[in-house]
Amino acid sequence: MKRSPLLVGLVAIIAVAAAGGIYGFATLFLHPAPSAVAIDPGSSQPAASIGTLPTGATSTLTSGVDGSWAVDTSIGSFSDFSTSWVGYRVDETLAGNKANTAVGRTPDVTGTLTLAGTRITDVEVDANVQTLQSDDNRRDGQLRRQALETEQFPQAAFKLTTPIDLGSAPTDGQTMTATATGELTLHGVTKAVQVPIEARLSGDVVTVVGSIPIQFADFSIEPPVSFAILSVEDHGTMEFQLHFRHQ
Repeated sequence: MKRSPLLVGLVAIIAVAAAGGIYGFATLFLHPAPSAVAIDPGSSQPAASIGTLPTGATSTLTSGVDGSWAVDTSIGSFSDFSTSWVGYRVDETLAGNKANTAVGRTPDVTGTLTLAGTRITDVEVDANVQTLQSDDNRRDGQLRRQALETEQFPQAAFKLTTPIDLGSAPTDGQTMTATATGELTLHGVTKAVQVPIEARLSGDVVTVVGSIPIQFADFSIEPPVSFAILSVEDHGTMEFQLHFRHQ
């Protein structure tokens, strides 16, 4: 009996899926991982272009830059990662020896910073890691029970412990670099960290981006285990993009 092209195609798909695992097969059709966060004008991050106001920002600051600033989640969109978010990047090897970079982000972020002259004197940021989203909801489900165990530890937080000296007061459109020294709480463990950051003032919004490597063992995190994943690195990257609006 002559086999139809459709039947032959279905048999081939089933064979590939059985050999490499359904999850590994599915990853062939996943979108590439989002670019690492950056404030460089050549970056693909829509909100990070120098001189461009994020959607929802205004063009004037009538009361000066001193005072309190708060994360404004109405700026930008999570669909293209132009809004405020906190997330992770971890390299993994999937079934079939397919290398992959897992990226998960959440827009459920709150926070404040205080600016006085040339110094940032206070920063507090909290993120709801229960709502981390990657390109596969099965991975997201595993993180609720393994690794980050977000069902048990739903919040991640950063608190500044040493004022940041900017050297000069921010001006509109200027990009500044600094290091934020503070305490990071992740998976119920608090550790002292130093986070390199970049910031840009646009109107009454300052956008702050940064990332730091995370060694899982430092935060009592065990890499997740799954039939579809051959291996996961013992470290990853925490990254963030935050839009603070002047209060």
